[in-house]
Amino acid sequence: MSHLFVEYGLFLLKTVTIVLAIIVVIAFAAAAGRRATQDNLEVENLNRRYRSLGRVLRKAVLGKSERRKEGRAARKRDRQEDKASSGRPRSFVLDFKGDLRARAVASLREEISAVLDVARDDDEVILRLENHGGMVHEHGLAASQLARIRDRNLPLIVCVDKVAASGGYLMACVATKIYAAPFAILGSIGVLAQIPNFKGLLDSHGVEVEQVMAGRYKRTVTMFGENTDEDREKLKSELEDVHRLFKSAVAAFRPELDLDKLATGEHWYGTRALELGLADALGTSDELLTERAGTRDLYRVSYKIRQRLQQRLMATADGVLERLDSAAFASRFETRLPR
Repeated sequence: MSHLFVEYGLFLLKTVTIVLAIIVVIAFAAAAGRRATQDNLEVENLNRRYRSLGRVLRKAVLGKSERRKEGRAARKRDRQEDKASSGRPRSFVLDFKGDLRARAVASLREEISAVLDVARDDDEVILRLENHGGMVHEHGLAASQLARIRDRNLPLIVCVDKVAASGGYLMACVATKIYAAPFAILGSIGVLAQIPNFKGLLDSHGVEVEQVMAGRYKRTVTMFGENTDEDREKLKSELEDVHRLFKSAVAAFRPELDLDKLATGEHWYGTRALELGLADALGTSDELLTERAGTRDLYRVSYKIRQRLQQRLMATADGVLERLDSAAFASRFETRLPR
């Protein structure tokens, strides 16, 4: 009998141990999940970063005695730089890499709120923008966030190293000054909706689609039913209305542009965009920041939104679909009208 109690006690101890181990694993996973989904604002002093990069290169190419001499000089420069920086104007550097849904606007709004909370009258904001356009309302919101900087009378400089087209240019035009690399793409002030229609395919397989509406224009062009000329005309009318809104937004910030000539949906490279008034100066963001570092304190501001595993997987899947879409229409830059 005592042997039975001993066996039972060992079994109970093993069970409790396993349960406790599972609880500990779950607790660690939950804590890691909370850390992984915690948002935070990151700030990097770009002046120090540039000095550090130069120091690393000098250390690699100089001789031993020269490195010691350079090290003393570098420490002296750092002290002088830190002392001088206390009263210098500041440039807050933001990055926006767009996609069809302008997902980065969630971080952009937080970054701008943080900057506006601490900005002084002699500060400025520099946005490094890469965006080929996408959904109308998402990019409209992104442009509205940038307009908050203009409303505070802070200089807003947009640097386009690669592309700011369609919805991307809707954002760029808010700037007080636009820098464009010589081969950056700008413009595409136009609106496009493209919708496949599978009615013929469904008919060939004996599939019928029923569509019931309350409201004459609740749905116009459809993917699965028969499209009429009236449906197409209504959609075209909606696109023209969005195009007028697009042009009026651009005109509000860049009234000197000849929109009859430029709002055709075409895009231009940096040198030509400068001639047409779509940009104000040629140059890369690196050139601008290097020049600014001599007289201003540069701070890169980045708001990181931590995503759960499911969100990251969904974002990856969406990214694959967007890349396929971009590959299919690589020569077009468009603002998309969701239906």
